[in-house]
Amino acid sequence: MRHIPIEAIEDAARHVYEAAVRTPLIKLDLPFAADGPPRPEIYLKLESLQPIGSFKIRGAWNAVRKLTGDQLRDGVWTVSAGNAAQGVAFAARRAGVPCSVMVMDTAPETKLRSIERLGATIAKASYDECWQTVIAHASPRMRGHFVHPFDDDDFIAGNATAGLEILDDLPEVDAVVASLGGGGLLSGIGSVMRARKPSVKVYAAEPATASPLATSLAKGEPSYFDGWTPSFVDGAGGKSVLTTMWPLLKELVDASIVMELADIAAAMRYAADRVHVVAEGAAGCAIAAAISGRAGTGKVVAVVSGGNIDLARFATLVGATA
Repeated sequence: MRHIPIEAIEDAARHVYEAAVRTPLIKLDLPFAADGPPRPEIYLKLESLQPIGSFKIRGAWNAVRKLTGDQLRDGVWTVSAGNAAQGVAFAARRAGVPCSVMVMDTAPETKLRSIERLGATIAKASYDECWQTVIAHASPRMRGHFVHPFDDDDFIAGNATAGLEILDDLPEVDAVVASLGGGGLLSGIGSVMRARKPSVKVYAAEPATASPLATSLAKGEPSYFDGWTPSFVDGAGGKSVLTTMWPLLKELVDASIVMELADIAAAMRYAADRVHVVAEGAAGCAIAAAISGRAGTGKVVAVVSGGNIDLARFATLVGATA
């Protein structure tokens, strides 16, 4: 069985703040309802406030800092929809080595610009080429040491430090919801909860257009999602669950909450209106799942995994007007 030990996560916590910041929890009050079922008490974990606007800096720095001089000799590279690319590029710049990234050609311009500002070289590729690279852990197009964007124990341990912060700030937490892309964030947070407070439920949030974990949990094995469709939820919702990630996800995730795109956009609008948080699609998916009540009616933390979305598109999605 694959396992991320709490000792590895605690070690990551001793170093992660060399690059990342400790992010706050803020409460998201829901509209008062005089009748109907109880409503959850929702808190937002604002990973959108990281230096790169995403939790990925945690895992990227923890993975890069542990590489040897020989591994760093030719630089590092990764494959990403945008946020992991920024994380690895940021970590590479701190380590003083070159970085290149294979980026999905559907990545939003705001993420591409941020990658370039961090000094990384971009190689665009189709979603299918990127996903095959994720599976193979290699590409003949790229040079240097490959830093996997989620299927790496050091990356996962770095991500998990967000879970330690959640328990520090809200010891009475009942459930945590985070979007699922490859599973590196959920596996990290789940590892913390199982070690420190096993009663906490851990839920994935997936868009209805791409929910391979829900399919996999239903079948009891890592599966492809038929009818995958790209959407503004570009940081979540892959085509399949990797067989290498399945041992972690099946043990650490209690269920997947599948949300319609309209509900995700509505949650993004609600967070912007009530607490002035700009959430990208994947983060909005987690917020929507928490609001739905399907993660329980206790104290529920929704991880705002990132805020890297083109503002014009965000305005369109949330129906903003001048």
